[in-house]
Amino acid sequence: MYVSKELIIDVSTTGITIALLEEKRLVELHKEKTDSRFSVGNIYLGKVKKIMPGLNAAFVDVGFEKDAFLHYQDLGPQYNSLNKYLKNCLTQKGRGNSINRFKNEPDIDKNGKISDVLETGQSIIVQITKEPISTKGPRLTSEISLAGRNMVVMPFYDKVSISQKIQEHSERDRLRTMLQGIKPKNYGIIVRTVAEKRKTGVFDSELRSLVKKWESTLDNIKDGKTPRLILSEIDRVSTLLRDLFNDSFTNIIVNDELVCQEIKDYLSLHAPDKEKIVKFYDADAPLYEFLGIDKQIKALFGKVISVRTGAYLIIEHTEAMHTIDVNSGNKSKSSKDQESNALDTNLAACTEIARQLRLRDMGGIICVDFIDMQLGENKHKVFEKLKEAMLTDRAKHNILPLSKFGIMQITRQRVRPEMNINTMEKCPACKGSGEISPSILFVDEIELKIPAIISKLGSDFTLKVHPYIKSHITKGGLFSIRMKWFLKFKKFISIKESQSFHFTEYYFVDGKGEAQKV
Repeated sequence: MYVSKELIIDVSTTGITIALLEEKRLVELHKEKTDSRFSVGNIYLGKVKKIMPGLNAAFVDVGFEKDAFLHYQDLGPQYNSLNKYLKNCLTQKGRGNSINRFKNEPDIDKNGKISDVLETGQSIIVQITKEPISTKGPRLTSEISLAGRNMVVMPFYDKVSISQKIQEHSERDRLRTMLQGIKPKNYGIIVRTVAEKRKTGVFDSELRSLVKKWESTLDNIKDGKTPRLILSEIDRVSTLLRDLFNDSFTNIIVNDELVCQEIKDYLSLHAPDKEKIVKFYDADAPLYEFLGIDKQIKALFGKVISVRTGAYLIIEHTEAMHTIDVNSGNKSKSSKDQESNALDTNLAACTEIARQLRLRDMGGIICVDFIDMQLGENKHKVFEKLKEAMLTDRAKHNILPLSKFGIMQITRQRVRPEMNINTMEKCPACKGSGEISPSILFVDEIELKIPAIISKLGSDFTLKVHPYIKSHITKGGLFSIRMKWFLKFKKFISIKESQSFHFTEYYFVDGKGEAQKV
């Protein structure tokens, strides 16, 4: 299914914020500080600080305040070859740093012990696979990989693998045969999904570029100084373009001329026909405010998340796991039976849950408490719906069917700290001693409750608000918010003001003047 995508990039003095929109809806948000270090993909020359036989792992100093973690299974089968070549480079025996003529060492035992392979104080080449999270240092691997637009190159391997998402057998055979013919010795290649139907010239130029990048990296390790960064992953903007960009992108908007030009340069190499979709924003209004992204962020990062059907999610984060509680809200007032209501609400919640996992980059264990259903076929529908909704999620994940208690368990790859934005604001009525929901969503909150009050009272009700709020709702005449409500609900909403109300106080009042709860 075709989904239009937009990348909105806000550059400030403190860093870069990147928003990915699908059909104008925010689905991913990335923040990168200007001094960001220890990003996924960075390659370091580290030093082994401590061997932990009980964990079959080692702690490695890569310059972070806490030592990074390297498990035996993450050394990779070809660790011996990498280690020998590193020693050659450090002792100036690496001839031109080319590994084409290098004789690989035997693979390490996959069930071996860390103490048989590493020793305290030795230098080691490692790559970040997980950024520092909470109190933990980075997670490492010695299976070095260099990612490009169409392929991933792995030094000291000699295999060609094809993305499982390329399913056509003839195309898989074509790609494998082609790359076996052009790849240098001692380099392995993983072909990415986006490379389907690409011609030899595209692969050849990219392969040469990645090999050159790796071999020039080895020049940086000759003096043996540890720990230090020897190859930095490209910035987050270019990483997203590399991993996500396709023909469905319709806009890339950025408020910085330098970054704008960098993106154009990238696209001129990889997708020249799309260079025109890059646009520079130089208006006075903040970019995210002008495009309504700030409002979406406020609505999507709180504890309570509304679902379009009137249901809502409650999301809690703990050290051990994340929990999501699905609630029916106004949906429970539907005339359908309980089982149908539960199914409809749960199916609608699946789409929003998948979106929240991507948006907040929630990783580890996620437990979802769906509304109880009795029929097994309905439970299966919810399970299949969530799997379908998470097909666009690039993070590795595993979903288990609903348990007999109505709980669905999800594990999702965690490589970066979870995105957490505080959406609460200081309350003007209590002068900062308490908190309220975001004021930018206040009118939307009133609108969400109108269908329920109409169902309860018909047209015999009045909305009472602060005078400023009344002015905001009624200004514009035929183009006012009240007129929009009239066209949407086919009811003219009577609005009265009250000077005694604080800004975000409101009530629906019936014909007798009594406040009604919804």
